[in-house]
Amino acid sequence: MVSFVKCDGRSRSATGGDGYKRRRMNGESPPSETSTPPQRQQTARQRKQKLMSKLSDSGFEEDLGSPARIDVSPLRSEGQPGVGQVCSWYLQYGDIGYKIQREKEAQYHPCKSLARQPQLTAEARCKLVSWLIPVHKHLSLSFECCCLAVNIMDRFLASTAVAADCFQLLGVTALLLASKQVEVCSPRIRHLLSLCCDAFTKEQLCNLECLILLRLNFCLNAPTLAFFLDYYTNCIECARMNIDSKLRRQCKLAQKVCELSLADYAFNKYPPSLTASCALRIASGLLKTEQGLAALESYHENLAQECKDNLELLVSLNQETLEVMSLM
Repeated sequence: MVSFVKCDGRSRSATGGDGYKRRRMNGESPPSETSTPPQRQQTARQRKQKLMSKLSDSGFEEDLGSPARIDVSPLRSEGQPGVGQVCSWYLQYGDIGYKIQREKEAQYHPCKSLARQPQLTAEARCKLVSWLIPVHKHLSLSFECCCLAVNIMDRFLASTAVAADCFQLLGVTALLLASKQVEVCSPRIRHLLSLCCDAFTKEQLCNLECLILLRLNFCLNAPTLAFFLDYYTNCIECARMNIDSKLRRQCKLAQKVCELSLADYAFNKYPPSLTASCALRIASGLLKTEQGLAALESYHENLAQECKDNLELLVSLNQETLEVMSLM
């Protein structure tokens, strides 16, 4: 079980600095080094890289005046202009990428992530994911990053027991890993820890990050709700000759439905491609627009209908929130 005990981790080296001091006390001078110009350039470069890693705790050069975060993810993020225009990645690799992601879907889909968790419940998971959704928006991360973070968290829970007091740390660590996978710049570790009211330390987060990578065998490129939702959206745009504002609202409303399903543990049993397709259909029904999406031939009819019915029930329980979003 993953749990942390607070202790003083400071230690003093018994060889490095003391050996040099001992030589100085005996009157010896420090060893001289003769280096060629290429060696001096390499040493200066290594010192600069070390300084960069110290200044920015996520490994990026934000403190050295790097430009602001630019979203260049091939998948659309919320609020990004371009809905109504077919993405270049879809025109070039859409069908091939969809086929590859569908083949990997079962391998990266944790259906029962809480089965081995004696201290965690579906309600606790719902609270954490519901907290991560506004956090990823606050950090200007894409919806793809949020979905991947939930996937990383669920896959880790399926293999390792986690203590209840470390559950929030697991959430922000998964978000950091997901941002390193799909974003250009990841948030700073101290910023993530401040969102947890500094209840954890940087050392604890980094240790958990290494443990997650080992448990998942460094396999982070999982198919997500965001990918399939974006693919289906592009399919609809290609099928329609006239792109109007209703399609924009339909895509945005479908994303909100997907966000609700992320937090509900009951939807873990459905593949993300099925959930994304049903979300688009429900959004189309709410806004009374043309569906423009082909039938779900690859899914069992009962499973597809069950997913759609459960999503409709989820939407009915959150009707006020979705009605406000559909008008925006």
